[in-house]
Amino acid sequence: MSVSPKLMALTGSWQGTNKLWLDPNEPARESAATAVCQTVAQGKFFSLRYTWADEGKSQEGLLLLGQNQEQLAAAWVDSWHMQNLMMHCTGTVETGKPASVVGHYAAPPDPDWGWRLTLQPDSAEQFRLIMHNITPDGEEMLAVEATFRRKDQD
Repeated sequence: MSVSPKLMALTGSWQGTNKLWLDPNEPARESAATAVCQTVAQGKFFSLRYTWADEGKSQEGLLLLGQNQEQLAAAWVDSWHMQNLMMHCTGTVETGKPASVVGHYAAPPDPDWGWRLTLQPDSAEQFRLIMHNITPDGEEMLAVEATFRRKDQD
């Protein structure tokens, strides 16, 4: 596994805004957000640690991402979305496209639902972490869009 140059360019500290949609027909719940991106395990993996809030309560998450020539693999935890569980996700490397992985979570008594995480570098100074909920029928609904801008260096 190794980290792509696009993700390597995101290393550093970031600040921004997190938008959470519980219902696609309702307005987003917005909060301030921070992120720290770094490589780990001798540059073989990319780590994105982030914070945000919902209804005034602080939340945090971690996305650990690795890739080889053809596949992406990720582990994701989030204090609000995942509670005390870890989601394992996979994706394929597509030239010119952002890193995107999909995992699944139980929704008893219904079939499992999917969850897509996309790490979208917009420029050297901005990136987005976008999450979609995926119904058992494959319909994707925007659930989270966190937009980060590089923090000013002191």
